[in-house]
Amino acid sequence: MTKIYKILPRSAWAEAQATGVFNGSPVDLADGYIHFSTAAQAQETARRHFAGQADLVVLELEATELGEAIVWEPSRGGDLFPHLYGALETARVRAVHEAPLGPDGVPRLEGLT
Repeated sequence: MTKIYKILPRSAWAEAQATGVFNGSPVDLADGYIHFSTAAQAQETARRHFAGQADLVVLELEATELGEAIVWEPSRGGDLFPHLYGALETARVRAVHEAPLGPDGVPRLEGLT
């Protein structure tokens, strides 16, 4: 089993829950896939792309449940990152974690495995 994570504003998650589908954030829509990170990658993703942003949540999913729509592609430093080609059904989210800002303004992602 491989858990993957998506950091997003709480308001975007609330909108997705209301419709049952998350189509992606603006950067996801521009790139043509929904960006995810592994537990090992998530904190650096938070630092690079979400510093100073409050009221974030982290969605936890099981990568294998997404089938062929999930593709592992090289990105930052050549690491393979999970990308979802298609919409995310909210029912696939296994857990939602809080991501409070630390004293340095970077969201703290604790308990991701």
